[in-house]
Amino acid sequence: MINLSTGRKALIALMLGAASTAGWAGLSDTLFGLSATDSDSGSTSSRGAADGGQRGAASTGFGYNPNDVAAGAMMLQGGKVSRQQGGPGGMAPSPVDVSVAPQAPNSMFGSQLFGGTFHNSRGTGFNPGYQVGIGDTVTLRMWGAFVFDGQLTVDPQGNIFVPNVGPVMVAGVRNADLNGRVLNEVRKVYKANVNVYASLDVAQPVKVFVTGYVKQPGMYGGIASESILSYLDKAGGVDVDRGSYVDVMVKRSGVVRKRFNLYDFLLNGEIDQLQLADGDVIVVGPREHVFTVRGEVYNAYDFEFATPVITLQQALAVARPKPGATHVSIVRRQGTERTTEYYAISNASNVRLNDGDQLAVTSDRYAGTIQVRVEGAHSGEHALVLPYGSTMAQVLSQVRKNPLSRVDEAQLFRKSVADRQKEMLGVELQKLQEAALSAPSATSEEANLRSKEAENITKFAALASKTEFKGQVVLNEQTMGNVILEDGDVINIPERTSVVMVHGEVLFPNAVEWQSGMTTSDYVAHVGGYTQKADNSKIIVIHQNGKAELADSGAKVEAGDELMVLPKVRSKSIEITRGITQILYQMAVAAKLIFW
Repeated sequence: MINLSTGRKALIALMLGAASTAGWAGLSDTLFGLSATDSDSGSTSSRGAADGGQRGAASTGFGYNPNDVAAGAMMLQGGKVSRQQGGPGGMAPSPVDVSVAPQAPNSMFGSQLFGGTFHNSRGTGFNPGYQVGIGDTVTLRMWGAFVFDGQLTVDPQGNIFVPNVGPVMVAGVRNADLNGRVLNEVRKVYKANVNVYASLDVAQPVKVFVTGYVKQPGMYGGIASESILSYLDKAGGVDVDRGSYVDVMVKRSGVVRKRFNLYDFLLNGEIDQLQLADGDVIVVGPREHVFTVRGEVYNAYDFEFATPVITLQQALAVARPKPGATHVSIVRRQGTERTTEYYAISNASNVRLNDGDQLAVTSDRYAGTIQVRVEGAHSGEHALVLPYGSTMAQVLSQVRKNPLSRVDEAQLFRKSVADRQKEMLGVELQKLQEAALSAPSATSEEANLRSKEAENITKFAALASKTEFKGQVVLNEQTMGNVILEDGDVINIPERTSVVMVHGEVLFPNAVEWQSGMTTSDYVAHVGGYTQKADNSKIIVIHQNGKAELADSGAKVEAGDELMVLPKVRSKSIEITRGITQILYQMAVAAKLIFW
């Protein structure tokens, strides 16, 4: 099992520099929750480390001209733990965290259209183009020689009955022309001295059938002037797996009155207004032809088109490539054959797309220049743009030194190295998990201890996986000028210093003034000595240029060095001890961080 001394608990979570993870303070209590007595007895606390998006253009159906458009728990990387099964003796540690990937949103362009916003919004139902229908209510006011103020309902013959005038046909009359129509009829009886004002008051409700490939086919109530989008929304919208967004029709008595392409509305904000009547049927047709676009585009969706073939230019017009996109890969699946083609976007007008084609838009650019940052003790520019393939020597020749600059100890930090360091730590953590969970037990008492040990190791691994590595490249003073730089590299010029940092398993981690002739044991003595026996301690000396070496107690130390005293790992399993020691060494050297 893991044995922790009381002194070691107070010295958990020591870190150097900026490359460490937040929240390491108090890590011992968070990780193990042990008192000195608990440590001796091998018991663990229940406290753990909680670890914790009408058809348009004749050929495409898009409705616009494209030329107008420019058995055991495994520690996974990131500190997540997979489902655990029983270990030896039936004892299995509880998982630290189980993450469920969020469900991907529907990829069909247009699926975002129907979310309840249309049918929840209703206006008065009147506009200048609204045609008066049977059952509508007209407010009529007459004054002068004859006075009347009342509401008249359009009868089944399409008339309203005006007192002293008789029936007036208003069915089919535009709302904008209603007052003029009534006034003309009144003038046939009253030549003068009678004025008229007629306006629509209440629209007759209608019931419309919505069917075809919608989520909830049925009859839905509304008013005649409501858009078909409102009725489709009431029916749950187009079935995103089977329905069409480019083939929606309105029928009356079996005759198609109008066809709609919903992409006209989505892409251009255009939709024809059609006045509906009782018994009208809105039919959503089956899905037609589809192509898929992914990669460097703003609209990464599946798109529907109405014709069997469209051009790549038309497809990219709706997908909208991002600035810098240069090429398109097309995967075609026709019958049993699968082929891949590759084109420059500039040749898009000459390429034809078929149903089922898959497009991947890429930015294929070669590196012309790189940018590196120069930080630390210097008086020059902090960002340099250099030709691709430049070396450290070209950067160092441009560094403006100051009196404290240590150019000979220049440090190089690289993201790709940091990523690799984190990846390798993940591998070591997984091996450690496997070793802890597969250790055999001879008795139930030993199995219980193994289980608690495995649980603590799981917590340790979860926290260790959060370590942020610096990605430092160790340089040789004689040959570092030949190192080829990468875009994004950071070069740090260390500052001349007269102190030595001492960290890890010492009583009072601190900075100590450098003195010629002092050894590692002397510096450890200056910070209170070891928290464990000196002959069992391992000391890592990290130089300013990133070079690290395992030193004995009598090794010489230079100004600016850092001493990392590693903890002693106690476990009955040699494999577990070796694994933890390896991980601690990696973290001390690559991240300048020690905890246990």
